[in-house]
Amino acid sequence: MDETQSAASSFEAQRSHLRAVAYRMLGSLDEADDAVQETWLRLTRSDVSDVQNLRAWLTTVTARICLDMLRARATRREDPLDVHLPDPVVTSARAEPDLDESPEPHALMADSVGLALLVVLDTLSPTERLAFVLHDVFAVPFDEIGPMLDRSPAAAKQLASRARRRLRENRSTATVPRRRHREVVDAFLAASREGDFDRLVAVLHPDVVLRAESGGAMGPSQLLHGATTVAQQALRFTAMARLAHPVLVNGAPGLLAAANGKALALLSVAVQDGRIVEIDIIADPVRLARLFDEEQVARLTR
Repeated sequence: MDETQSAASSFEAQRSHLRAVAYRMLGSLDEADDAVQETWLRLTRSDVSDVQNLRAWLTTVTARICLDMLRARATRREDPLDVHLPDPVVTSARAEPDLDESPEPHALMADSVGLALLVVLDTLSPTERLAFVLHDVFAVPFDEIGPMLDRSPAAAKQLASRARRRLRENRSTATVPRRRHREVVDAFLAASREGDFDRLVAVLHPDVVLRAESGGAMGPSQLLHGATTVAQQALRFTAMARLAHPVLVNGAPGLLAAANGKALALLSVAVQDGRIVEIDIIADPVRLARLFDEEQVARLTR
């Protein structure tokens, strides 16, 4: 086996890990793939004969690429009020043998990285996000994170601590047993299908937040607050609710509305204390078409 084949083999062994790092850093599957591809290109241009831990070297390269991408994204984001949700990882709800067990290993990066967590991560600065993701999710020591950020290990630790505090303050990142989570989602779906306003309000937290990235059947993108407002919005889409199927969205119970082989809306729900505190909806037909082809829709809804 020549050096190129050896490098390719070693890289492929780390690809899923690198994609997991990039996805948590970027919240975009396409951008994660781009970051991983750029990591491969840099590997082919580098002499790594003296590298003792290739996994750590590749992780560092991927993290730095993602950091640059996050910084570029921050500079071109013109409208801070625009609704843009992270890419979801959607799998079949029937795939779970036990609702209280972890998601299947093949569910790409779904465990411990719910859509609500990615939304909160997107509010962090690029440096906070890198420090938190690498240390708290992938156990990279601060001695290695500091140089990536041109900071001391102590400064990197402070960045991660600040990010951790922001996450703790956000109710939507709370962990809920999946069986209870599914019960709440099912209750919301049943009330939506029946157009029962009172039952909708009962299942929603008074301060619930709804984010809808749309442009399609649901109208313009929206950011709504409060149980009454969100329940009134849900009543407008009773017909859509009747087309909804249970799925896992980043490992947590969610809903996919589909008809004639096309995805119409994807709904992710965050639950705390038995009520919904956050609803994230992707209903942009262009984006849904990119995320789901007809075969995927059929597999998820059969």
